[in-house]
Amino acid sequence: MIDGVLLFLKNELNAHLGRDGAVDGGDGLEDKVVFLDGEKMDPVSFKLGAVTLLLINVEEEPILRAADPYSRVAADGTAYSAQPDIRVNLCVIFVARFKQYEQSLAHLSKIIQYFQVNRVFDQRNAPSLADGIDRLIMELLTLPFSEQNDLWNALRTTYHPSVLYKVKTVVFEDQQAKSTSPVAGSSMNVVHSGRAAV
Repeated sequence: MIDGVLLFLKNELNAHLGRDGAVDGGDGLEDKVVFLDGEKMDPVSFKLGAVTLLLINVEEEPILRAADPYSRVAADGTAYSAQPDIRVNLCVIFVARFKQYEQSLAHLSKIIQYFQVNRVFDQRNAPSLADGIDRLIMELLTLPFSEQNDLWNALRTTYHPSVLYKVKTVVFEDQQAKSTSPVAGSSMNVVHSGRAAV
């Protein structure tokens, strides 16, 4: 699912930036937004002439929890039990590395403008969104200088022009949920002030 989200963002931005060299006068044959080369991870090496999309953190979203996390009702009314959903936010960074500094800035500007206009993606406005992903919300993040320094130290590379986004919310659902029998005709005795009531 995480891979589907990142592939979706990569494809959306490539479609927006275009492969026609509109920003940097390139030949239009290569993607403008890429993933890291798996063989260049320690230290991280960002591709020259591209914007690299990199997942830097996965955090649980604790706010959106169901009242009864184990009980579910299907669309047909059937009750079933499932493990609680896990809702996560993804922190992704877009790193621009071009020979000319202004090209890096131009690409970052285009990305910010795109997510300003397209802040929410759902199945209605983004049909290419993978099945199982209802909605994504893009939120621009600003790290304090000390945390930015820690991030680039962790990547073991020099700073490049970049922009950080939180992608909210990816929901992992229990794929092994089990049907339960409905409880019918049950009654409960409640004791109040020493007297039983039915």
